[in-house]
Amino acid sequence: MPQLKDIATQIRRDIVRMVHGVQSGHPGGSLGCADFLTALYFKVMDHQPAPFDMDGKNQDVFFLSNGHISPVFYSALARSGYFPVQELGSFRKLNSRLQGHPTTHEHLPGIRIASGSLGQGISVAIGAALTKKLNNDKNLVFCLTGDGELEEGQIWEALIFAPHNKVDNLIVTVDLNGQQIDGTTEDVAGLGDVGAKFQVFGWEVLHMNGNDMDDVVAVLEKAKALAGKGKPIAIMMKTVMGQGVDFMEGHHEWHGIAPSDEQLAKALAQLPETLGDY
Repeated sequence: MPQLKDIATQIRRDIVRMVHGVQSGHPGGSLGCADFLTALYFKVMDHQPAPFDMDGKNQDVFFLSNGHISPVFYSALARSGYFPVQELGSFRKLNSRLQGHPTTHEHLPGIRIASGSLGQGISVAIGAALTKKLNNDKNLVFCLTGDGELEEGQIWEALIFAPHNKVDNLIVTVDLNGQQIDGTTEDVAGLGDVGAKFQVFGWEVLHMNGNDMDDVVAVLEKAKALAGKGKPIAIMMKTVMGQGVDFMEGHHEWHGIAPSDEQLAKALAQLPETLGDY
């Protein structure tokens, strides 16, 4: 899928430029999830960028639980038409609508929850999914969470609640990159078989390579086909932190540091401009 791959490359280029521009932000997880957000916003979701409807009635909605990977979220939103691409240049600057973690009071199109505090996204997504059911809205709710984020207790309350209440219009994806701010997830607090844990709670579980665009699209489409069958759906998505920039790949240090001028040049040399820079 060359067009989607080109979009993902430009989004990765946006990420490193945004974070470098203010010498702050979270490039590692953002780069790893670029293929997923591209597939979601440019292929899989039934959504309406403009005019933006906060309620998301009669369209699919997405909630980013691990809000620190805002660079990839902002780029996907801008590139898919939610707000001008040029606004990416204001990332993390004073009075910007593009804060380090997404917030709602600036009314940035595409942002439906503030997600700076980890662990809350699945719960919010469940609420939105149940609301759609009450409104006879047949569209779906998507949510992305990180594997390090699974250490938050509220996550497990949500994982119990959704199957018990047959929230089968919900698709949760877990970014299994094995890295978090303090090291590998295995060293910080080993998660074991995450997919098996979801399954034992009653979720329908799928697996995908989050850095293979064809697989991402195929598994997301399969997840959509499984919706409405009595179970919430969880996708175990294997990614590489820093994917697309060789010196960042697989290193937890890039969770939340910005590239230097020299490192930016090296990164951009690996990420050709495909849609035009902001």
